[in-house]
Order: sequence, then C-alpha cells, then structure tokens
Amino acid sequence: PSSHNLEMKHLPGADPELVLLSHRYEELERIPLSDMTREEINQLVQELGFYRKETPDAPVPEEFRFAPARPLPTLPPPQTPTADGKTPPKHNEGEHPDL
Repeated sequence: PSSHNLEMKHLPGADPELVLLSHRYEELERIPLSDMTREEINQLVQELGFYRKETPDAPVPEEFRFAPARPLPTLPPPQTPTADGKTPPKHNEGEHPDL
C-alpha cells in the first residue's frame, strides 16, 4: 500500500531522509530516516497525516486530498529602523511603549 502525496526517490549514496514540502514545493523540514526501522517510518508517516491507500489506485477521501499540507511557518515582520537608523526596542503584547 502507498500513501497519498508521498513519493519515494532512491538516491544512491545519500542517507535516507523524508523531505516535507509545502503545496508550493517549498521545503519545510528534513527528517533523517537512517536509524529508523520500516515500522517506525510507517508510523511517522501516519503521524504526519499522510493518508494510506488500500491500493495504489484507490480513491482518496476529499478531506485527505491535500493532506498533510501545512502552511509555511510565518516569520515575524522585520523591524523597521527609526530615523536615526536604530531598530526600535521590542515590546511585549499588551504593553504600551508610550506609558
């Protein structure tokens, strides 16, 4: 049985790893697989949310069609330097810098 949205590529001489991509094929994470057994890898794939098909041609339920896609991690917006070229200090959420 195969998993939906999971593709295996054998690269001679390379250590095996699972590369998670976004829906835009941007790399999200690399997970080394060298020290894992087949059972552990199957469990990992299931925990990550990949849908396991009964047969390669089996239909995929709609709710799993894009699984396990996750949005890219969002980075905080860059701090804009002030007129004197210094970056303003960070404030905690709910804190008022003018008080």
